[in-house]
Amino acid sequence: MDNYGKSALASPIQMAPDFRGNESSLVSALKTLLFFTILMVTLPIGLYFASKAYIFEGFMHMSSSDSYFYAAIVAVLAVHVVLALFVYVAWNEGSPPKRKEGKHD
Repeated sequence: MDNYGKSALASPIQMAPDFRGNESSLVSALKTLLFFTILMVTLPIGLYFASKAYIFEGFMHMSSSDSYFYAAIVAVLAVHVVLALFVYVAWNEGSPPKRKEGKHD
């Protein structure tokens, strides 16, 4: 027990991240996550029922069983689009804005 000094016991505490300086970036990340979470729930469900009722059964006059299948495909595609947008936004969120090359007055 004597082999462990005070610095060995204090090191896990010192390694804890300090989020106080990055509070605005943390709030921004949480807002982005909340936005895409709501979008992930509402968009596929809304597109499923809307495409089933209005496009596949209403406009194309498909049977109910066929419209279920195609509406499910639309909902799955919507999930993939939302996921791709989330990855794009999350990837670019931490990077600094690009500066335009050219003349500055």
